[in-house]
Amino acid sequence: MTQQTKYNMVKDQITEWIMSGKVKPGEKIYSENELVKMFGVSRHTVRQAVGELVHDGLLYREQGAGTFCSSTATAIHKQTAGQNEQPVQPPASNGKNIGVITTYISDYIFPSIIKGIESYLTDQGYSLTFACTDNNIEKEKQCLQTMLDRNIDGLIVEPTKSSNFNPNLHYYLQLEQNNVPYLMINQYYSQLMPPHIIMDDEHGGFIATEHLIELGHEKIIGLFKTDDRQGVNRMQGFIRAFREHGLPFFPDMVITYTTEEKDGSLIDRLEKYFSSESKPSAIVCYNDELALQVLNMLRRLGLSVPEDVSIIGYDDSFLAEASDIKLTSVTHPKMDMGVEAAKWIVSAVENRSNDSYSKVYEPELIIRNSTAPRLKVKEA
Repeated sequence: MTQQTKYNMVKDQITEWIMSGKVKPGEKIYSENELVKMFGVSRHTVRQAVGELVHDGLLYREQGAGTFCSSTATAIHKQTAGQNEQPVQPPASNGKNIGVITTYISDYIFPSIIKGIESYLTDQGYSLTFACTDNNIEKEKQCLQTMLDRNIDGLIVEPTKSSNFNPNLHYYLQLEQNNVPYLMINQYYSQLMPPHIIMDDEHGGFIATEHLIELGHEKIIGLFKTDDRQGVNRMQGFIRAFREHGLPFFPDMVITYTTEEKDGSLIDRLEKYFSSESKPSAIVCYNDELALQVLNMLRRLGLSVPEDVSIIGYDDSFLAEASDIKLTSVTHPKMDMGVEAAKWIVSAVENRSNDSYSKVYEPELIIRNSTAPRLKVKEA
């Protein structure tokens, strides 16, 4: 059984306990040691599964007391249990509804972004309709059609496959014609140049790579998802770091992939780099989720992090601290981005405007123990 299968087994079983009522809101779940023995998995696997359930809102931790079932678990489950869109609030007192479309809802950093949006909008008396595209163009089309049918008053949207031409642009033009304001987060469609809140991902890729260069690494591999502009920009920052530090750069130092290729084949392609004599000493990953997959691969190959290979993630998500190896990672504003998006959309709806607006967050590098100086790497 693979590490990923074990992780899913633990997460799915705890989720089933919660949804079936075996563990009720406010009740404590089994301890980490008990879960390790029960499932026959590593402590790392248990921490990763429980950590993600905490950030999904199904569980919460109390310092010194343990981990407990959340009172909002059932509502969150209904929100994300296999439906592309689901209203999650009763009609608001002001009768206004905001649509929120993201690529994912319950995975990775998205619960934090959505929590930021929801906390502000509900305080202002707005109802929300959530939808997710799974980064799929056809699903985005369905989500946009649903939002238009619901006569939403405003829309917060994360674009789907933002580095490619999008065939759904006419839906956004229809929103403009209907005088419905919309705001894009994380990235935006360059053909539209809409109001947006994003990260300076080029700078994020640069500071991650520069950190490794300053530690003495030269043979650095970059893994970047290129059907989203975030990945393209992070890759540009990666390349710029070599350029500014006067280091040689070769095409095989970058491995690109798409949404459909993120499971399995990417790791197989990376693994081949470690069968050659000139092994990379460091890896920059598109995000923390990928960084953990790389960490598991290196362990399988008998390599240690950071002694043999340094790794950097991106987004400073809960996964950065889910393993015994704490990931050096580039920050992402997450909840603050959600709150700022909600503030803008409320102002735009109430003032009936879709004026030009942009906010760019400057990333920082959080240094943990997944990176080390090149001089400390064991030589063959």
